[in-house]
Amino acid sequence: MSGPTKTMTAITCAALVLTTGYTVALGSSGWLWFGLVVLTVATIGMAAADADPSARPAPPRRPRPHA
Repeated sequence: MSGPTKTMTAITCAALVLTTGYTVALGSSGWLWFGLVVLTVATIGMAAADADPSARPAPPRRPRPHA
């Protein structure tokens, strides 16, 4: 996993904790849970795209020095 994907995963986990805390303290909010689902789907999509090696371009090749 790359850095941005790890960051997105951490944000999603924090949003889950905050949404759950809000629901316990103040009652359920459908929009918060809907937003969390959208964020989770985006995170899964990012992780899937990051895990696919064919999606990444090959690194540029260095020319060999002539002997």
